[in-house]
This record gives sequence, C-alpha cells and structure tokens, in this order.
Amino acid sequence: MKIGLLGYGKMGKIIEQIALKRQHYITLKVDKDTENYVLQNIDVAIDFSTPDAAVDNITNCFNHNIPVISGTTGWLEHYDKVVALCKEKNGTFLYASNFSLGVNIFFELNKTLSKLMANLPEYEISMEEIHHTQKLDAPSGTAITLAEEILKNSKYGTWTLDAAKPKDLHINSKRIDKVPGTHEVTYRSSVDTIEIKHTAHNREGFALGAVIAAEWIAGKKGVFSMKDVLNIG
Repeated sequence: MKIGLLGYGKMGKIIEQIALKRQHYITLKVDKDTENYVLQNIDVAIDFSTPDAAVDNITNCFNHNIPVISGTTGWLEHYDKVVALCKEKNGTFLYASNFSLGVNIFFELNKTLSKLMANLPEYEISMEEIHHTQKLDAPSGTAITLAEEILKNSKYGTWTLDAAKPKDLHINSKRIDKVPGTHEVTYRSSVDTIEIKHTAHNREGFALGAVIAAEWIAGKKGVFSMKDVLNIG
C-alpha cells in the first residue's frame, strides 16, 4: 500500500517506520514547511499535522478521492463540516482522538463504567491527562472523548479545565516533558474511590493503530472510527 504522510513530525516519522516494517511504501511526506504538495501515487493519506492545517489536508484528500486517516486534534469544531463534505464527495474518512489499540479498549471500559455509575450521584468524578510539552492542545482529544462519554451518564453538564467550577466535570491537564500520554478517570465518594487509568509507554502504539486503520479502510467509502476497525462497541 502506498501511504502519504500529511505531517512529518515525531508521529509521522514513527508511522513511517512501522508502515515500512509492514511492507508499505511512503510515497509522500508533507511537513510544516511543505507548500503546494501534490496528492498522487497514494492509496491512503494519514494526517498527523497541526490543528490549523488539518481541515485543509482532509479536504484536499476528499477532492482527490483519497481515503484519509486523521489523528490531528484541536480542530474538532469543524468536524461536522468535514463529515458533511466527506458524504457530499462520496469520500472516505476516519478520525480518532487516539489510535492506540489499548486506548480504544479503555474508551469502552470508560463507557461501561460510566453507565454502571449513572445512578450513584454520591460519587464525584474527575479526570487527569498528562502529555509531553510539545502537545499544542489541552485537554487532549482523548480526554475530551472520555469526558463526553461520562457526560452522557452523569450529573455534569459539561467538562472544564477550571477546578473552581464544582458543577462541571474537571479535567486536570498537565504538560510534562517526555510523557507520551496518561489518562485517568476517578470516581470518589466518602467511603471509597474507583479509578481506571491508561498509560502509554511510547508513541509506537498510536502509530501502529493508525497504520492498521489505513490497512482496514482500503476499498471502503464513508465515515468511520476505530470502533469499526476493532469491531467493538
């Protein structure tokens, strides 16, 4: 399979290594200084760019009938528009806030736990996410995905980074050098505490998931998620 990398930072380079090990070809590399790139000789594009470049990259793929896998976060206010454009162009699109296979299992654990705790309002819920200092957005897209699932089954109306708002679900967002990604959800009452936690040891898990998603999406049309790739949920 011929893969175009839209974003050739740290994640792009790791994706390249894994794709080559899985007998794929990298036929395009677009970094932050690349201008007027041409989408050709590509079976699928993987976008790990920046929030301000993601929508243009994805749109460009739709216009050239190229399936696109997107792992860029921080642009999701445009997600509905992108999905509508994908359908209009009869394109192929898969977005994930986190491509790690373990994190996507963690999403399902979080979903199940939030349903189990729905009728226990005595538990206060909080979240913490920790990432490397180069991560531009806060909270992480993964934390937002976790929070949105909790909101469906809790007393909280929205999530916030502001700990001074006790009526909202608080996400404590930390940036620490060389931390690939840690996410923790805590339910705390006066008598006990329940915690679930995912800790990434490196970035290879994210990259592997993105390549597996690219392999899976070949020949398909529509809008997909990692749930489709893993056949869960």
